[in-house]
Amino acid sequence: MAIKPPRPKGPPLNAMRAFEAAARLGGFTNAADELCVTQGAVAQQIKTLEGWAGAPLFERKAQGVVLSRVGQQVLPSVIEAFDAMGHAVLELQQAASPHRIHIAALPAVAQLWLSPRLPELRAMMPEIEISVTALEQAPNLAREPFDLALFYGANADQDIVRDRIFPVCTPALGRKVTSVADLKGVPCLSDAVWADDWTLWLRTEAPQEDVIPRGPVYSLYALAVEEALNGAGVLMAHEALVQRHLESGALIAPFEGAVETGQTLGMQLRDGKPRPALAALIKLLLSESSL
Repeated sequence: MAIKPPRPKGPPLNAMRAFEAAARLGGFTNAADELCVTQGAVAQQIKTLEGWAGAPLFERKAQGVVLSRVGQQVLPSVIEAFDAMGHAVLELQQAASPHRIHIAALPAVAQLWLSPRLPELRAMMPEIEISVTALEQAPNLAREPFDLALFYGANADQDIVRDRIFPVCTPALGRKVTSVADLKGVPCLSDAVWADDWTLWLRTEAPQEDVIPRGPVYSLYALAVEEALNGAGVLMAHEALVQRHLESGALIAPFEGAVETGQTLGMQLRDGKPRPALAALIKLLLSESSL
């Protein structure tokens, strides 16, 4: 009778992924954010992997976790392996769907900058299927299934436009706001993520004015823009996100002076030469007709 002894089980892949993310990002919380799971789930996965390996991979300390000697030794190989897996997944996606492009973008960028351009992009590239996912944080393009990411930052692979901020409002409200001092009497709209915009603009453009902006704060910048269009107050605007409303006259800039934030709206690209469909899309997004 043939003997078929059980084969040794390999390490659970999800646990390896949790270890790699926690080690690379410096903690369980950051790993949980990237993997879209709870911190407890990451901790449990790593505990499972440590049980399989028979050795601790992290040292638990009061101020957090640090890699153990074993964790430090194996981390470079694990990172290399997951980078290779990410590259293989990308090749599979491109081979199976060469005309499908998946873009990740900051919600405000997806709604206010990219969305108005999609009809033109579809008309100019009818063979391309474009999907868009809104994310609060830029993805790791070496690991996640996106071809292109559009976010504000200081170190984009390809700059689109420098970020400038300035107040905007409807023409009707603009007739009541003729000086910076008038901001004391109107709601000043702002976004929770860009909470310091008003302070930056006032400090740069009107340091002599004793103005403390007060008004609604929104967790979605697109909602803040919509409320500005409704006449609800004066919004501290990011130029690229309100440009079409300025061009149409729906919004105006009641004061002179725009402040550069030091960031750019830019593209993050995967390493390597983009395939033809993606290269054509990038060229259109950067062209004057699209900007």
